[in-house]
Amino acid sequence: MQRGDTLYGIAWQKGIDYRLVAAWNGIRPPYRIYPGQTLRLSAPTTRRASSATSHRSSTQTRALPATRPPTRSTATPLPKTKPRTSAKTSPPKKSTPPVAKPTSTKSGPTYLAWAWPVRGKIVSQFNASDPSRRGIKIGGRIGNTIQAAEGGRVVYSGSGLIGYGRLIIIKHNDKYLSAYGHNRKILVKEGDQVTKGQKIAEMGTANNGDALLHFEIRRDGKPVDPKGLLPRL
Repeated sequence: MQRGDTLYGIAWQKGIDYRLVAAWNGIRPPYRIYPGQTLRLSAPTTRRASSATSHRSSTQTRALPATRPPTRSTATPLPKTKPRTSAKTSPPKKSTPPVAKPTSTKSGPTYLAWAWPVRGKIVSQFNASDPSRRGIKIGGRIGNTIQAAEGGRVVYSGSGLIGYGRLIIIKHNDKYLSAYGHNRKILVKEGDQVTKGQKIAEMGTANNGDALLHFEIRRDGKPVDPKGLLPRL
């Protein structure tokens, strides 16, 4: 991790639920990370299955009928000893690796009433299969006011995520995050509490020079079409 990175920003860039990233790395709320820290971005593997198999194999070895030295000198032959058919000879059961569960912080309201972050024409529609269109792009003029679409806490404010320009990410509750990209000027910082409709930035330009806002909403780490949540114009 580099200076300015946040767990929310890394998870957003990779398209992973921030709670999973936290769980995989044993990071608890408020999910602080530090420069130089290494983050796991996939579920950890477990050696439990192989260990269990190895243990059982060892147990089975001990259970095999050993060649007993004759304990009697009598000529009467000893009865043949059948291998034990106890449960120890059963094939090892498959072990299911434990799944890391995200930590729920139970923060924020359960009901959200979204508002448009800026008024303008939608110049690019949502397409979940296109990484560059996981939100909508709203055209306007440079310097237009960008407002928080709902109340929440700023969890990212910076320009470290490729393709977003100056970006703000707001956490609204356990499920929902919203993001505002390509800002000319950012007016909030990480940790700030913002209210619905509060001015948080000024519109900037995309890489092609067009003035616009890239607006995303993610539910449980997955992009959703903002138009399905925003009020009709």
